[in-house]
Amino acid sequence: MKKQYDYLIVGAGLFGATFAHRMTKSGKRCLVIDRRAHIGGNTYCENISGINVHKYGAHIFHTSDKQIWNFVNSFVEFNRYTNSPIANYHGELYNLPFNMNTFNRMWGVVTPSEAMDKIAEQRDQARRQMLAEGCSEPSNLEQQALLLVGKDIFEKLIKGYTEKQWGRPCNQLPAFIIKRLPVRLVFDNNYFNDTYQGIPIGGYNRLIEKLLEGSEVRLNTDMLTQRDELSKLADRILYTGALDAYFDFRLGYLQYRSVSFEQEVLPISNYQGNAVVNYTDSETPFTRIIEHKHFEMFGEAVNQCPTTVISKEYSTEWTPKMEPYYPVNDERNTELLQQYRSLAQKEKNVIFGGRLAEYKYYDMAPTIKNAFDLAAKELC
Repeated sequence: MKKQYDYLIVGAGLFGATFAHRMTKSGKRCLVIDRRAHIGGNTYCENISGINVHKYGAHIFHTSDKQIWNFVNSFVEFNRYTNSPIANYHGELYNLPFNMNTFNRMWGVVTPSEAMDKIAEQRDQARRQMLAEGCSEPSNLEQQALLLVGKDIFEKLIKGYTEKQWGRPCNQLPAFIIKRLPVRLVFDNNYFNDTYQGIPIGGYNRLIEKLLEGSEVRLNTDMLTQRDELSKLADRILYTGALDAYFDFRLGYLQYRSVSFEQEVLPISNYQGNAVVNYTDSETPFTRIIEHKHFEMFGEAVNQCPTTVISKEYSTEWTPKMEPYYPVNDERNTELLQQYRSLAQKEKNVIFGGRLAEYKYYDMAPTIKNAFDLAAKELC
């Protein structure tokens, strides 16, 4: 008996919406469901006082893939936003990523050669200290960072922020977390090296809405509590939720770091002068403050809007009732992931895709590319 839909897509985030778009364009009937009351997953924006607030943390689109850039711009125009975060260390302000502005503020150096000499000197000190302790290669994140950028940058701009983010001392975190750190010997505060960068004008909701045109969408619908009923509706299922949740956590929980937000609406036009300010000392409990209007308002438009919205972000240990954000890629979770993947391979007519189903953090452009590839594979 022919089923009502070709695909049941579990999750109306960027991956599921992109896949739905590709399949609908190819004549497939798609039902997209989401347990939340809105589409867009973690890219969802809420409009407050004319400001698009990134409810689940800042999302900045960037890519060097012209095909991906042209694809998203075919639905909604992107603005000129350039990610140039600031680091606040006990009131001292530094530009990120590490560049000549950072080094001038840190040491007073004014030329690239002076900056490299200072970094090389501190790297050598770190190497000598490691050898004195009997280590030939870095065994933890602290040693790795010291070898890459030296003591001053590590202690002011990396240590406190990283320990808040991961909830563990840097000397107890694996070195591979920061295999490299960008060191730029130019006065350039652009965080990304990609060719294209920006925010959808009007917010990400406009992009997701366009992607979902032609698909049926049901919100407040949880696949895991209505599994039997929903599974009968479609020939194939794309599941983008948490992999361990699909299997009722029968092998145990995959671990994440989560994020909580403290949002404030303020009766002023400009709170911090920048979209993203990281608080890199260990004493400040939050990791950063996002001022959302700076993603889409520039120049005099900032002052013309008399209100601003800020979000303080707190990194926390994940519990099963919290939103999962960043996978904890240690030995225990890697082994458990492989066991769940083995179960997933045995599921008939179910595809697993997206950051939660793959237990892997993805930026937005690779998420879209992965959805393209999956759709192409399905259509072969």
